[in-house]
Amino acid sequence: MTVMETTPAGLTRIDTCAAPPHPARRPNGQDHYTISEVVAFSGLTAHTLRWYERIGLMSDVDRSHTGQRRYSNKDLDWLAFVGKLRLTGMPVADMVRYAELTREGDHTFPERHALLEATRRDVLARITELNDTLAVLDHKLKFYADAGTDKALATEGQR
Repeated sequence: MTVMETTPAGLTRIDTCAAPPHPARRPNGQDHYTISEVVAFSGLTAHTLRWYERIGLMSDVDRSHTGQRRYSNKDLDWLAFVGKLRLTGMPVADMVRYAELTREGDHTFPERHALLEATRRDVLARITELNDTLAVLDHKLKFYADAGTDKALATEGQR
């Protein structure tokens, strides 16, 4: 999903809502993909893609004259962004709300910012928790690496 935004200074920016595309995974010059091609590009299942569309996480996907879904590069960029949001642990309801806000337009920038800022805080808290967990694992690994040495035997009772 690509969004044109105007900054307070009157500059126009384009927000593609995703990291740069993976050119090696997309054919050059192609901008219409079948659901099976998107499954191959994204790693998502066809069921998940249809569900995203049904719940409003994906905007209406173009259709061919026979009714077959035709995804665009913008759709693939949006799916990549949604994948990043999933990795953050953002609830699906919040992702759907973000998608709705994006479709509503520029006046929703503050609410979108707040959603992403809250998610960022959650990610930072998880990173801190994981770093603490990693420190415990590193300590235990060092203990077992030193096993059998005088140092390990002397500190074994402290564990």
